[in-house]
Amino acid sequence: MSDVHTVAVFCGAHAGHDPIFRTAATELGRTMARTGMRLVYGGGRVGLMGALADAALAAGGQVIGIIPDFLTRWEVAHEGVSELIITDSMHSRKRRMFELADAFVSLPGGLGTLDETIEIITWRQLKLHDKPILVCDVAGSAAPLLAAIEAAIESGFAAPEARQLFERTDGVRHTVERLQHLHAANGGAAGRL
Repeated sequence: MSDVHTVAVFCGAHAGHDPIFRTAATELGRTMARTGMRLVYGGGRVGLMGALADAALAAGGQVIGIIPDFLTRWEVAHEGVSELIITDSMHSRKRRMFELADAFVSLPGGLGTLDETIEIITWRQLKLHDKPILVCDVAGSAAPLLAAIEAAIESGFAAPEARQLFERTDGVRHTVERLQHLHAANGGAAGRL
């Protein structure tokens, strides 16, 4: 039995070219809600973020969106979420997502998603937390990120133990199954972020 109750999901503000990405985001949002997991995400109403949040809300889930003030002025904030937290910066957004989450899932996305995923892995490497991190591989979407990490290891810029900082999961079903069997770690050192 898992004690992971709140999951921060990183994903794209765009939907990507392949409809399978939107389908995966929708499935993850719906399944998390049905299993009683609270969703924390970047607060957008567009792209995979919007699909994820809409599906969780439609299934009766609790959704917390966290978005920096300047993005609300771009009119991309999702006003229909359970709670919308507006921060003063991108870093404050990531820190607040970290504080609320028991675990993290990375779905397909662009530079922002890569940034969030690498940063949360780096924070774990620095022993600022020990919360589970799942990289959900949708139709091979995780391959470039995993290749970059492997290249850093092979070039001597990262230790082989970096592979243990996160777990690659094969699609949404496997990701949710893992979330249901993971244990939340202590809150971590948010004050040092």
